[in-house]
Order: sequence, then structure tokens, then C-alpha cells
Amino acid sequence: MRKPDGFEAWYRTTYPRVFTAMVGICGDRNVAAEVADEAFLRAWRHWERVSTMDAPEGWTYRVALNVLRTQLRRRRVERRLLPRMLRRADVDAPAGEVWELVRALPPRQRVAIVLRYVGDLDEQHIADAMGITRGTVASTLATARRALGAALHDEDVVEDCS
Repeated sequence: MRKPDGFEAWYRTTYPRVFTAMVGICGDRNVAAEVADEAFLRAWRHWERVSTMDAPEGWTYRVALNVLRTQLRRRRVERRLLPRMLRRADVDAPAGEVWELVRALPPRQRVAIVLRYVGDLDEQHIADAMGITRGTVASTLATARRALGAALHDEDVVEDCS
């Protein structure tokens, strides 16, 4: 795809400042890069409108901060729910066994689980990557979680996370 006129030069001067600010805010270079990348992708997608704003850089900072807040909120929820997902009454499956169970899932469920929990993608991004609807992703993830829970003999814990 062709870059919109003026975007590349603006990106080269603005990206380092936004990235550095995000590192300062969250303290994690990887998260900061992910957030800045998403903000600039959105700016690129809407460049016709963004380029005419009085402060396109300010808009980009706002988008980056919103993306960061969303990520941090999602991670807090996942940290709170993870212990419930991992708590098992009668099975203490080592990580290798869990990955064996994931690999045994049907292909769509396996891909969705890996994109969600390894790739850290939200449902919409998973849907885009897999070429399916967001609702199908949600359903596929719920089915996969139930299957993993059943395999780990802990169906009620996994159900809590749906």
C-alpha cells in the first residue's frame, strides 16, 4: 500500500517522541512499541483527516494513551482471572502438558487460543487475522477454554473466565 502524502516524514519525526513518552509512562519498551505502533497505524489509516488537524501529534498521543489504558486494563483483568483458570482441584498440569492439550484442539480453536494468550491479541485483531467475525472468535475461545478445562478436570473454573 502507498503511504499517504506527508505521512512518512511526519512519522519519522513524531514516532520517536511518542515511543519515548510511552516508555516513560509504562516502563516497558515492548508495550510502548506496541502502543506507539497501533497509534501510528490508526493515524496512517485516517491520515487524510489527521493530517489536517491543528495537532496531529496530540491526537496520536491521545490514541496511544487510550491503547495503553485498554491494554493495562485487559492485563489487570487477566492477572485477576489467571489464578482461577490455573487452579485445579485434582490436576497440576505442567506447562508442557498444557501445550500438548492446546495442540490437540481443533485447528481453529488452537489458533484462537494461541493468538489470544501468546500473541496477546484482542478478539477483533484475532478476527481480522483469522478472517472470521469477532463473535465467532468469542465463541471459539469459549469452546476452546471449555475443552481445555474438561481436559484438566476443572470445567467450572474455566467457565468463570468466559
